[in-house]
Amino acid sequence: MTEAQHSPLGKAVSYVTQYDPSLLFPIPRQGKRDEIGVTGTLPFMGVDIWNGYELSWLNPRGKPQVALAVFRIPADSPNIIESKSFKLYLNSFNQTKLQNSEALATLLRDDLSQAAGAPVNVELIEAERFTGQKFAELDGYCIDNLDIEVDTYSPQPGLLKCDEADAPVDEALVSNLLKSNCLVTGQPDWASVQIRYIGQPINRESLLRYLISFRNHNEFHEQCVERIFMDILRDCKPLKLAVYARYTRRGGLDINPYRCNFNGPLPTNLRTARQ
Repeated sequence: MTEAQHSPLGKAVSYVTQYDPSLLFPIPRQGKRDEIGVTGTLPFMGVDIWNGYELSWLNPRGKPQVALAVFRIPADSPNIIESKSFKLYLNSFNQTKLQNSEALATLLRDDLSQAAGAPVNVELIEAERFTGQKFAELDGYCIDNLDIEVDTYSPQPGLLKCDEADAPVDEALVSNLLKSNCLVTGQPDWASVQIRYIGQPINRESLLRYLISFRNHNEFHEQCVERIFMDILRDCKPLKLAVYARYTRRGGLDINPYRCNFNGPLPTNLRTARQ
């Protein structure tokens, strides 16, 4: 069963401390993509960047090891991996003896690729590299200080407007006010989001109202970002568009979806202050 309601979300579960890849729960992307009119060839490319902060295992002598982990799941993979099942899976290594970190990375790569249905990139950051980890905010003009009145808290793409009389621009707009809710439990998900585009200027007040309109919306992180991407693409018709959201962590994991319709480097994986 792959429907979200059959996942571990919202259910009492026992934490398994021995390696168990069967804990991973894939959910097909296509169901939600059908809702936003994405069928056939994808109108975007991108990646879901997951950061794991609670990864531990035992070395052959039983001594605990720790690391940070970065998982990059391609946007064209058939499945997302439900986040609570991801957490349970990672915790299943807690009392598992492994020869070294390379053995762990191999298991993670194989299991996650099988669940996602496409190759997943895995990077382990061991303790000697912890001091090199940095923070940064999303690059762009922050629209959060605009003095607007808001009364809509479910997604309304009709709020989006372009300043069609103005010349095309190349800009990045940022907001820290994106909030949505878990599709199953209704728990709040908090994020900062960057809209980078080339095209007719997007009216900034309308964009801020639109992003705030997700406040009571129930959908997974990846699905919200794809909905935002498609709404802006349809209503504002930019020549180029990229949407990048950095969500705060839950259960030792944060999820950071990126979608764009042009070739270019993937975004940096620098944590924001809220992450």
